Amino acid sequence: MNCPCCSGKSYEQCCKLYHDGMLPPTALDLMRSRYSAYALSKVSYIIETTHPQSPYFEKDVSKWEKGVRQFCNTTRFVKLEILHPKYPDPSDPTVHFIAYLEQGAPFQLNEKSHFEKLDGKWLYLSGSFTN
Repeated sequence: MNCPCCSGKSYEQCCKLYHDGMLPPTALDLMRSRYSAYALSKVSYIIETTHPQSPYFEKDVSKWEKGVRQFCNTTRFVKLEILHPKYPDPSDPTVHFIAYLEQGAPFQLNEKSHFEKLDGKWLYLSGSFTN
């Protein structure tokens, strides 16, 4: 199976490594693995890789899981396009991407995601949407 993150690698040689416990070495790797986690309904991975200071972090984990699962189940993840950085950079905490999605009709999510390392682990902190 091709990896949902559109890296050109197989899932087993790409995001599955992170979903199985290996730490993504860069923010870009984490972003790609989170996209794949959404595409494959790996809800706990989304929750585990969200920074506690993120505006999306919820203390009520069961409510949060339900919301993420509903989004995953009602969304088709068509394609991921990375705009910045083009190559993994261990020091760059920002990833600009376009996610091509469908929820009945196609739409695009153009986001600059911000990540932060906490205890040696990259986590999703926040995102700003652009046109």
